[in-house]
Amino acid sequence: VDGQTNVEIHVLQGEREMASDNKSLGTFRLDGIPPAPRGVPQIEVTFDIDANGILSVTAKDKGSGKEQSISITGASTLSDSEVDKMVKDAESNASADKEKRERIDLKNECETLVYQAEKQLGELGDKVDADAKTKVEDKRVKLQEATKEENYDSMKTLKDELQQELYTLGASVYQQEGAQAGGAAPGADAGANGNGASSGATGGGASDDVIDAEFTETK
Repeated sequence: VDGQTNVEIHVLQGEREMASDNKSLGTFRLDGIPPAPRGVPQIEVTFDIDANGILSVTAKDKGSGKEQSISITGASTLSDSEVDKMVKDAESNASADKEKRERIDLKNECETLVYQAEKQLGELGDKVDADAKTKVEDKRVKLQEATKEENYDSMKTLKDELQQELYTLGASVYQQEGAQAGGAAPGADAGANGNGASSGATGGGASDDVIDAEFTETK
């Protein structure tokens, strides 16, 4: 979300894709993250285990340098049979876990794209024609609804369709800016060659669209 100032780190042990299927070792919170738009903060998580089996986990915000850590004892006290069971469970559930992970990834991608589309429409304002904006908004609303309902088949299709409409929208912005810049040049030349009252040409400035970075989950 926008303006998030903290993040919770959940330390797990296991071989499964889903957090709920692994052994929880502990949690800690990194506070004091500077408020920023969604997707901007980057949190680096590092793991270190010493000779005594003490696991140290550190989370650091790359932007502010703020960091927090936790030390966990007994992280490597699993017996051989417990380790073997974890590995076998992961192997036997590999297909189901993969499907769950793909669905979660798809849902995250759809939510991010819906957010980016809404943000881009707001930033562009009247720079693009109403028809192009309507097409994007229509796909955005449909994808948002499909995501809420977790209709994964529709989500895949609508995600691609919304992405294509955003490409078209972006192309139309550059085309309009190019047309405006090309139309301004003759007038500027005429003024300079006429009475000399003004010189130079005024062109349309390029707008910088902000693209949110995808977040990465570190286990």
